[in-house]
Amino acid sequence: MMTQHLNYGVIGNCTTAALVSDKGSIEWLCLPEFDSASVFAALLDKEKGGSFGFDVADDYKTTQFYVPHTNILTTRFTSPEGSFDVVDFMPLYRLEGKEDFYWPAEIYRYIRWIKGTPRFKVHYAPAPDYARGKTLYNVTSQYIETYSSSDSKDRQYLYSSIPLQKIMNHEEIKLEEDQFFLLSYNEKVIEVDMEREKLEYCRTLVYWLNWANQTKKYTLYNDVIERSLLTLKMMTYRNGAVIAALTTSLPETVGEVRNWDYRFCWLRDASMSIETLFKVGHSTAARKFMRFIKQSFMAKHDYQIMYGIHGERMLTETILDHLSGYKNSRPVRIGNDAYHQRQNDSFGYLMDLIYQYCCLMPGTLDEVEDMWELVKSIAFTVMDDWRKPDKGIWEIRGEGQHFVSSKVMCWVALDRAAKIASLLNKYSYSERWAAEAAAVKADVMQHGWNEKLQSFTQCYGNTYFDSSLLLMEPYGFIAPDDIHYHKTVKAVKKALLHKGLMYRYNSVDDFGMPSSAFTICVFWLIRALFVIGEKDEARCLFDEVLQYANHLGLFSEDLNFETKEQLGNFPQAYSHLAIVNTAILFAGEDKRLILG
Repeated sequence: MMTQHLNYGVIGNCTTAALVSDKGSIEWLCLPEFDSASVFAALLDKEKGGSFGFDVADDYKTTQFYVPHTNILTTRFTSPEGSFDVVDFMPLYRLEGKEDFYWPAEIYRYIRWIKGTPRFKVHYAPAPDYARGKTLYNVTSQYIETYSSSDSKDRQYLYSSIPLQKIMNHEEIKLEEDQFFLLSYNEKVIEVDMEREKLEYCRTLVYWLNWANQTKKYTLYNDVIERSLLTLKMMTYRNGAVIAALTTSLPETVGEVRNWDYRFCWLRDASMSIETLFKVGHSTAARKFMRFIKQSFMAKHDYQIMYGIHGERMLTETILDHLSGYKNSRPVRIGNDAYHQRQNDSFGYLMDLIYQYCCLMPGTLDEVEDMWELVKSIAFTVMDDWRKPDKGIWEIRGEGQHFVSSKVMCWVALDRAAKIASLLNKYSYSERWAAEAAAVKADVMQHGWNEKLQSFTQCYGNTYFDSSLLLMEPYGFIAPDDIHYHKTVKAVKKALLHKGLMYRYNSVDDFGMPSSAFTICVFWLIRALFVIGEKDEARCLFDEVLQYANHLGLFSEDLNFETKEQLGNFPQAYSHLAIVNTAILFAGEDKRLILG
C-alpha cells in the first residue's frame, strides 16, 4: 500500500466539500451535506472506502493548484504522449435577480485537453453510506446511478460526455478534445452537456473572484491569508454554521485512538472563525452565524458546546468497525459524544464575537432585542457556572477541573456582556456583570498563579502548563506588558515548545500523554512572543511553520514533531483562522496596508 499523506486539495460550495488527492482522485465526499454519509472514503480505507480518479501510465507527472483567488482546483497530468487538466469545482453562485444562491450537492470534473494524445482510464468506485453495504449500479442512456444495499434512498448520478459503458468497463480513453463529468446527488431535470458545464464554471469562478475581492488585502502574506480565508468560507454551511473540519477520524497520532468526528459546529471554533472573517470584511458571515445561534438558542433556551449544522442537539457517537481507518488508525467514529460536556470557556468566545457584532452592526429593533435576550441568557449561565469545574478547551473526557483558560473566558463573557449592556443603556445589568467579572479575575489571580513556578498553570492547584494560557492577553484579561504574562509566556514556551512546534499541554489525560503538536498552539505562541517584544523570533517561527503546510497551503489539526507530517482532521478551521490572525499581526507592522 502506498504511503498516505494529507496531500489533498479541497473543493466545496458551503453545502458539502470533497478532498481531491494530488493525483486527482476524490477520496472523501459526503452527500448531500457535510455531515452526511460518505460516498467516497478511501481516505479512511483504501480498499473499501471508494474513490473517483484516473489511472494513467507511470510516466505521467501531476501538479495541483487552485485557480487564483478561487476554490476551483486543477490537477494537471503531463507525460511525453500528452497533457490534460482535471478541473474540479462545486457550483456556487447567486441566482440572477434574487437573494438566493445555487449550491447543489454536486461536483463537476472538467477534463481539459492541453496537447498530444493523453490516455487514461476512469476509476469510478463509489461506496455510499460509509461503505456499509454493497454498491449497486444502474447504467442508463443518460447516467450511471449508484446506491448502497444498506440504504437505497440516497442515490448518486454520474453524467459524462465520455460513453458511460467505457467508464463502467474501465476502458482506456484517448483524449482528443475536452470532456466532462458531473456527479450529482439529484437526477438532473435539464440537459447536462459541455455548454452547461462551462456556464456553471464561469458562474462559480465569478462568485469566488467577487468573494475574494471583498476581502481586505495586505502587502505581507496576502496569499497565505487569502487561501486560509477561502478555506474557512468553504467550511461555513449555508445557514451560517461553521464546522471544525471537513473530515472524521483522521488521527492526532497514527496508530492511536484520538480519532474524532469534526463535522459539527462548536461554539468556540465557529465564533473564532466568524470573528476572523468579520475582521477582514465579511460581515455577512457574522450575520448568518448570529441567526444560526439565535435559532438554536430560541428552540430550547439552553446551550450546548456544539451543534449539528442544522442545529441538531443529539450527536450520538458511533464506531464504524468495518473501516480500517487512516493508516490503520482505529476506531473510525461518526458523531461526537463531546456534545454532553460542560466547557465553560465556549461562552467567552461567543460573547466576544457578539460584542464586536453589536458595535459594528446594530441591526433592526427586533434583531437587537433578540440579541439582548441571548446576551442575558449567556451572562446568567456564566454567573451560575463559572465556579464549577469543566472539561476545558481540549475536551478532556475524564473528571472536570478548574481550568485557568476556562475561568479567563468566563471573565471575557461577563466583561463583554457588561459592555453590551452599557451600549444599550442597561446600566443595572452592566454593573452587576462587571462586578462578577471582577470576581472571576480576582479568583484567577489568586488560584491560577503559581508563585513557585512564576507562571499561571493549566488548572487551579496543579503544576502543568497549557498553551491556552497564552490566550489571556489577546482577549484582554491581562496586559501584554504585565510581568505575570511575560513570565507565563516564557514558562509555557520552555515547557511546551519542541522542535519548532507546540504541545497542547504536558499533563496526562484520559488517553495518556499527547504525542503530536497541535497546530494552532504554535500560532498562539508566535502572537505571545510578538506582543512581549520578541518580534524577530516570532516572525522567524511563523515563516518556519508556514513551510509545514501541504502543497496547496492547507493545514490539518496536528503535526508530527519529527517529520512535520500533517495529522488530525483536515482542513482544520482552528489552524486556518490562526494563520490569518497571525499573518495580519505582521502585516499590521507594514504601514502600506491595503484596504480592499
